Amino acid sequence: MIARFIEKLIDFFFGCHHSRYSFPVTIRGGDRPRAAALTGTYVACLDCGREFPYDWQEMRVISSKAERRQYVASLSAKHAA
Repeated sequence: MIARFIEKLIDFFFGCHHSRYSFPVTIRGGDRPRAAALTGTYVACLDCGREFPYDWQEMRVISSKAERRQYVASLSAKHAA
């Protein structure tokens, strides 16, 4: 647990801040990158290459785990209605 905290602290000060993204990419069928599994669309950080899910409806990157849970919950509510 302490190691994870130290890792996050080092990443905060010296890691990538993901401020520049590629244009959103939507993959239809076939193998999707893991980032596209949630929304079907993803963007990549142009500095470090990390991929993030992208929500076309809201036109925003879904970057945190809390945002991912909220996105899945909103989809569940829409399908239940």
